[in-house]
Amino acid sequence: MTSTIKAKRSANAEKQKRFREKQKQNGKKQVRGYVTPEAMQCYREISDKTNWTDSEILSNALRITYAAYKCGQIKLLNEWLKDNEK
Repeated sequence: MTSTIKAKRSANAEKQKRFREKQKQNGKKQVRGYVTPEAMQCYREISDKTNWTDSEILSNALRITYAAYKCGQIKLLNEWLKDNEK
């Protein structure tokens, strides 16, 4: 491998590391996971209609789920999801 390729990879890794550190300093945490095909279809629809980023979609989904839980509506939300599967 040439030294320029190694230098580019190293620079990119450093850039990613700085980005992750900046996000942590801003109080953000990276979350990853796998989604079902149905969830991916919902993701595409939300993305198309709202123009939210991946991060915004995930953050808002978690906040909505938490709100349903805190309001005692998590059972209602689960029932709606089961009844409205695509």
